[in-house]
Amino acid sequence: MTIRPLIILPDPKLRLVSKAVETVTDEVRRLADDMLETMYDAPGVGLAAIQVGVPLRMVTMDVSKSETERQPMVLLNPEILSGSEELSTYEEGCLSIPEYYEEVERPAKVRFRYMTLAGETIEQEAEGLLATCVQHEIDHLNGVLFIDYLSKLKRDRVLTKFKKAARREAGGS
Repeated sequence: MTIRPLIILPDPKLRLVSKAVETVTDEVRRLADDMLETMYDAPGVGLAAIQVGVPLRMVTMDVSKSETERQPMVLLNPEILSGSEELSTYEEGCLSIPEYYEEVERPAKVRFRYMTLAGETIEQEAEGLLATCVQHEIDHLNGVLFIDYLSKLKRDRVLTKFKKAARREAGGS
């Protein structure tokens, strides 16, 4: 397993719409292992393949609270089937937008479908942190970031901050 470099805002790759996983291959399994390793190392609770530069509809997640009892999930081609009218607000962060957190309102419960690495199709209901994480990661697959749910003023501030940081890192002013 390899820890892969994360794509960081304002990289335009984060806005790509990812392509479906057609077949579960050894390469797909290797990517899933690398993504889990990268997610745990970061540390984070979710990671979309595009965040490591691969535009595939693949997500890894683990919302367990304990390192000793990890519950890793790999979701291929995940999709939200329905969401509750009831909303909940969670403070979200993103490995591609490091050290920035903001409250985001989303459906409190969702029903979603995905394929496993074994090729099995699963439908599942989620609430709480899992529901938030599923929605956040599926957004990534569609080129949507959690900052897109913020006011224009807050979003512009974040983009400006990360553009300046990227210029500094590239050696510009």
